[in-house]
Amino acid sequence: MISKSKYLIALFAALFLLLLGIQAYFMYKTYQVKEREIYRTVHEGLTHYTDRLEDLGGIKSRTDDSIQKVLINYHDKKISKEDFLAYFEKNRKANEKSLSDYVDSRFKKEGYKIATKTEYLSIVYIPDSTQLIDQPIILYETKNKVTNPKISNTGNWETTSKSTSTDGKPGKNDSFIVKSNTGFEILNIKSIVFKELSLLTISCIAILASVLLIYIFTVKNLAQQQKQVEVLHTVVDNISHEFKTPIATLKIASKTLKKGWNPETLPLIDRQINRLEKLMLQLHKDETSVEILSIQPGDWNFFVQDLSFTYPETDFELNKEVSEELLFDKNLMETLIKNLCENSVKYGASQVKVNINNGFQHLKIEISDDGCGIEKKELNHIFEKFYRVQSDNIHNTKGLGLGLYFVKEIVTKYKGTIDVSSRPKAGTTFKISLPYEN
Repeated sequence: MISKSKYLIALFAALFLLLLGIQAYFMYKTYQVKEREIYRTVHEGLTHYTDRLEDLGGIKSRTDDSIQKVLINYHDKKISKEDFLAYFEKNRKANEKSLSDYVDSRFKKEGYKIATKTEYLSIVYIPDSTQLIDQPIILYETKNKVTNPKISNTGNWETTSKSTSTDGKPGKNDSFIVKSNTGFEILNIKSIVFKELSLLTISCIAILASVLLIYIFTVKNLAQQQKQVEVLHTVVDNISHEFKTPIATLKIASKTLKKGWNPETLPLIDRQINRLEKLMLQLHKDETSVEILSIQPGDWNFFVQDLSFTYPETDFELNKEVSEELLFDKNLMETLIKNLCENSVKYGASQVKVNINNGFQHLKIEISDDGCGIEKKELNHIFEKFYRVQSDNIHNTKGLGLGLYFVKEIVTKYKGTIDVSSRPKAGTTFKISLPYEN
């Protein structure tokens, strides 16, 4: 299930990135369309005015020959290049304010900050094909300077004038081909477009955020359900494992009763029945409050007695230096002791020693056996869930690999430590230390 979840997360991430890319591409295209639309509006609003201004100040339809004469004089080298350029610079400055005022007032309502300029790109004297300028000459320009014109209007026309000689003879024809360009730029175009697209942008972000939040909520809910399933499996595994010991003990007690009366058999049966009842209550712990019983000094003896009764072929020896009640869960301590001892029996132990003492705020439990031992390479894995040592010497019963796992869980619950040492064919020793407060 976890591996499937990983694949689903990867699939969603890919699809989400694809959706994000589509949204980004859609927003980019919308931005371009909106930008072109705004420039088209500006172009329509300014083209007529700039054309009329160029007609009035340029050489397309002047009623006098002032600019024509300047061009002819410059071609005939009667004026210098500095004077030629100064003429156009003076014209630009004279019209800069009126052009800027018109542009600002024309689009004040829309809030557009517009820059425009009209310039001559080339002026060619037709008779000898002489290029009069080597770089563009600005004819008109607003106070806001154009750096990167988005829309440009280019025009070509020919202008001709005929001069007369002093002796009455026909003069020469002075013709020029002029190429001009008018460029527009909206300096605050980005802020304007983003402002107009703000609602669309917020909607797109909201959609993406909603999809992401729904997915996160779904994954989180799935993880919680998976965790609940794992907890349920752990409880079932625990209960099923714990049921084995009292059931086996009750079977042996039943056989003993059939053979003859033994005064110790009935208390043993009572203890195992109580244990089964407590295990059943654990299955319904959400419905019934389970009373946690602290462990009494005599309980340790009963744990070992029950083991001796269940496994009569194994010698269990208890050395106990505990004379007071301890606030540990009796059921958990019984599980800890019996799981370790049964593990020893399962791996061929004929003698199991259980040493229990309570030192300074620590309960010390040491269980050693003379069984087949554990290889060094296996020691790091014996507390893993469902892990079983691969050996041909497994004694008496088969297991699920849960006993030592539950021992480790109990020790961890009480913030204790557990150490294990073992030699193949020489036995194993478990040392447990559980802290407590008086």
